[in-house]
Amino acid sequence: MQNEAANHTGEAVGLLEVFGLVCAFLAADAGCKAGNVTLEIFDKNKPANADSLPVPLLVTVKFRGRVSDVREAMRAAEEVAKANTGIVCSHIIPNPTEDTEKMLKISALDKD
Repeated sequence: MQNEAANHTGEAVGLLEVFGLVCAFLAADAGCKAGNVTLEIFDKNKPANADSLPVPLLVTVKFRGRVSDVREAMRAAEEVAKANTGIVCSHIIPNPTEDTEKMLKISALDKD
């Protein structure tokens, strides 16, 4: 049986960290409509300065696919996120290492 990380070998990953879960859903929807991508599990972070942020929760949207598709997905997702609560950071990794692939599976969304 093939492990899950091997299923994405050679695929780029786009990481978009935004303010709030609603913004993450809107960005993910726009990105998936713009490029032939799939989503990895979202991740969340509540930083120490959460009360001073526009929304006290940071959520990372993770797109997977060919580099060109991930670029299009990120472009659309960033546009939507900027029009809503905003972007913390974004980055595209063209060919993640095996160790990075493992880290992409980590999510605190199902934890308190």
